[in-house]
Amino acid sequence: MLKRTHYAGQLREEMAGEQVILSGWVQTLRDLGSVLFFDLRDREGIAQVIIHEADNPELFSQAAKLGREYVLSVRGKVRLRENPNPSIPTGLVEVMAEELEIFSTSAVPPIHIQEDDKAKEELRLKYRYLDLRKKSMMDRLRLRSRLYQSLRNSLYEEGFTEVETPILYKPTPEGARDYLVPSRVNPGKFYALPQSPQTLKQLLMIGGCDRYFQIAKCFRDEDLRADRQPEFTQLDLEMSFVEQEDIFAINEKIIARLFKDIEGIDIQIPFDRLRYSEAMERYGTDKPDRRFGLEILSLEEVFKSSDIGFLRTAVEAGESVKGIFLSGSDLYSRNQLKSLEKKAKTFGAAGLATLIFASEVSGSLARIVNEEEKETLFQICGAEEGILFIISGKKKTVLTALGNLRTTIAKEKELFDPKEHDFIWIVDFPAFTYSEEEERFVSEHHPFTMPKKEHLSLLDSDPSSVMADCYDLVIDGYETASGSIRIHDSALQSKVFSILGLSEEEIRERFGFFIEALRYGTPPHGGIAFGIDRLTMILSGTENIRDVVAFPKTLAATDLMSESPTAAGSGQLEELHLQIIRKEEVE
Repeated sequence: MLKRTHYAGQLREEMAGEQVILSGWVQTLRDLGSVLFFDLRDREGIAQVIIHEADNPELFSQAAKLGREYVLSVRGKVRLRENPNPSIPTGLVEVMAEELEIFSTSAVPPIHIQEDDKAKEELRLKYRYLDLRKKSMMDRLRLRSRLYQSLRNSLYEEGFTEVETPILYKPTPEGARDYLVPSRVNPGKFYALPQSPQTLKQLLMIGGCDRYFQIAKCFRDEDLRADRQPEFTQLDLEMSFVEQEDIFAINEKIIARLFKDIEGIDIQIPFDRLRYSEAMERYGTDKPDRRFGLEILSLEEVFKSSDIGFLRTAVEAGESVKGIFLSGSDLYSRNQLKSLEKKAKTFGAAGLATLIFASEVSGSLARIVNEEEKETLFQICGAEEGILFIISGKKKTVLTALGNLRTTIAKEKELFDPKEHDFIWIVDFPAFTYSEEEERFVSEHHPFTMPKKEHLSLLDSDPSSVMADCYDLVIDGYETASGSIRIHDSALQSKVFSILGLSEEEIRERFGFFIEALRYGTPPHGGIAFGIDRLTMILSGTENIRDVVAFPKTLAATDLMSESPTAAGSGQLEELHLQIIRKEEVE
């Protein structure tokens, strides 16, 4: 067997005259009659191989039978190309073949193994093993591996112990749906795949582990989107005898080293901090991207006595009138503005009003806004040319719509450098929010989060005013990590469960073991969990999380390659004491 001595992508001009053995796949073939060229591809790149019929007729005949994606090794001598290709790293050299060993042939691939193949994502996911042969895809997986290495190195140096926690565990009390696993030996009972090792890592603190971490596989049976998968990986940390500042300091250090290791850049620490309420008011989201401006402007004062009925009425009803201003000239055509309004409606807005400041004022409000309002709005916008986008309605809806709109505009107008990064801690979240749908309080983060000490007295009288010791790390507009200081008192934990609507019986059934554990001397502790998939996505410069997962699911939570999930056989269902009842049968 011809055993590889070099990767194809490693060949360089200074290696001319060296004997090499390369192994990989045939990318392209060019038969010029008496001369045959083919590109050999491996994970590091491509090298051109040349065979002259006159030099080696037998080898030439063997190579003439090659096809795309054949797997082989080639032995030969590196030489300088007569016609160099400076657009690729190996473009100054080629390999004069002396021996070939073909390991396997290939059927015609259903997708082209090239970066600009324009194949639909469904086809790429069905033939994922072929898609992974593209250098960009394999580079992302290798970046992810380097990310693991950097994180582990940092944590080991900081005295953390890596501990694996169970995959088969108990269902969670609320939030996203669990994946349930039926127990064959315990008929009628179910495990749940973990959404997070939350209680387990807290139990490790009670057990004296002091500093724990795990690169954990987690699962959520919920609706998907571009930056979410049903199974995902997180870096899970927990520390004893710490406060919020300790969590921030060590994680900033870890992230700074990660970006240095992966991108070779120095990032400034400590990171900025922003209160949740301020983030919502300024950016319309609790995960703001600050690499561009477009901060939200409050316009209620301008329109409280306006002749523009729908805006004045909104203010009189206690609703919001807010906007964002995009400076510049010739920014959007009329049709583009209509398209932008449609997008704003998908974000929840009832409509999108515009005022365009140029040599003449135009836009949908231009004819109905009075001169005083025009001048006031012009000054609010910095007395610059540009477009003021205005949305009115309920405050939460307005802020959310403008938050999404500012991100959309920033991407369309390329208002930021994608190679720059923004790091910010979002702090001071409410501990609870009231769900109108469920008619009860739900946790803003999770039920194990410590309320701020100064707000403990409000738990009984006004839970909605209680703030929590929790925090999110936002990088480039993505919630990349989330954590909190935990409750370490059994009575307080039981009280929080009660506020969330759990009865004493439900608390005992679901969390009796945990409440009891808290009674046996629990250190103050806190932690955080990083979304590895999102972190890799940011570092690799893609906006699709499926690009950084080896074998991802679709937005319908299916694996097109293996055609899973699949139906279980009647024998399996019988063993598990399960029966499938169709919805239409019930009806």
